[in-house]
Amino acid sequence: MQLHLLGTGGYHPSEERHTACLMVPELGIILDAGTSFFRVAEHIATDTLDIFLTHAHLDHVAGLTYLLDILHGRKMNRVTVHAQPSKLDGVARHLFSQVLFPVEPPFETRPLVEGNPVALPGRGTLAHFPLVHPGGSVGFRLDWPDCSVAYVTDTTATADSDYIEIIQGVDVLIHECYFPDGHEDIAKLTGHSCLTPVAKLAKAADVGRLILVHVNPLATPAEVRKLESAREIFPALEVGFDKMVVEL
Repeated sequence: MQLHLLGTGGYHPSEERHTACLMVPELGIILDAGTSFFRVAEHIATDTLDIFLTHAHLDHVAGLTYLLDILHGRKMNRVTVHAQPSKLDGVARHLFSQVLFPVEPPFETRPLVEGNPVALPGRGTLAHFPLVHPGGSVGFRLDWPDCSVAYVTDTTATADSDYIEIIQGVDVLIHECYFPDGHEDIAKLTGHSCLTPVAKLAKAADVGRLILVHVNPLATPAEVRKLESAREIFPALEVGFDKMVVEL
């Protein structure tokens, strides 16, 4: 099974990265719908799609407006967008308002219910958990019999974050890292993470592998690659890049 990182940037697209979207093509599972969502079209391998939104900020939902093109000419049995009720309402009332986007693509919605995991294809489950972020966000843990993944974006990581227990022991942790060290004040203000706390969190959670996403679009490639100090804390660390394929 493969996890495709279709978009690994944050806030707005850059020459290097589009914004958040992850996909498991063989199961039709998508996490977030940022500006990289147009890449979903070349990876569809099922007649159903389940799109799970962490929150409703534009860099995570703008791609829903691309569904008219992505689904054109395809026979799909079902396309479902899963999110917290308030986020589904925000998408319906604002993103798909007549003023902004007058034609709603053919998808159904399903609210995430606290404490109620979602059954996934392949005998898997998805659980969501709250994250601290302006406007609210959630993280996801996905478990199958042979592998597990956690996706945590748009929050301020600390070495003792509340969600450490929930992501404990996952094979792969996909975690945001918008800022390098030294920007802790603005990271906390904007609800994003710096490098060292993410590495400490991965170590505390005893995850198998850490992949950093939601990278600052203004960061240079050289700045993004400065990982030496963090790898001293957690060696199995790397920066994700658009179109990266992760074997699960």
